[in-house]
Parts: sequence; structure tokens; C-alpha cells
Amino acid sequence: MEIEKFTANFIAISNTYDTKNYLEIWHNDAVLEGPSVGRKFIGHTRIKDYFESYFIGYKTQTRLVKLGIINENEDQIEFEFTGDFPKREIGGTFEFIFKNGKIEKAKEDLIH
Repeated sequence: MEIEKFTANFIAISNTYDTKNYLEIWHNDAVLEGPSVGRKFIGHTRIKDYFESYFIGYKTQTRLVKLGIINENEDQIEFEFTGDFPKREIGGTFEFIFKNGKIEKAKEDLIH
């Protein structure tokens, strides 16, 4: 799997609020842990809720700061998020575990 290409695609999909393609990069039963929002999102329905609430709802735009590839199936990405939320700009991370070219498990966290 080409993690650099996947990451660029993730950012492009996120920044264009493309819900259909956003869900296609996740396994149907994927798990997204969201310590920043105090919830865990399991499966496409809940991950869609997360994306529509926190990306589309806040008009969030994502910029890559640093990509750390752990191995061919794991990475840790540092992002900068801007949008219609109180601070207008905040840093954050995503840790992804991939299986068969899709996200199987993820953990997001905002850097306060």
C-alpha cells in the first residue's frame, strides 16, 4: 500500500466534503476512536456522522504537517485543521491501521 498516496487522497476527500468517497476508504466495520470528542465511532453509519459533524459541519480544511509511516499497515499523521470552530485553527493527529488498502482502525486526537 502506498501510504503517501493514501494520505493525499484522504486530505483531498476530506477537504471537498466528499462523504461517499470518504466512507469508501474505511472498512464497513471500521473503528474510529475519537478522544477529542469523547466518542467511539463504529461502522460506516457512525463514521459518516463523525465526518458530517466535524468536517462538513465545521467547514474543516485539513493540511498535512507530518507523515510518520510505522510500517506498511500503520501510520501516524500530524495535521493542521482550520474551520468554523472556536479556535479557528488547531493541530491534530490521526493514527491509522490499514487492512487491504482501507482503514480498519483509527484514532484521532486534537493537540491542545
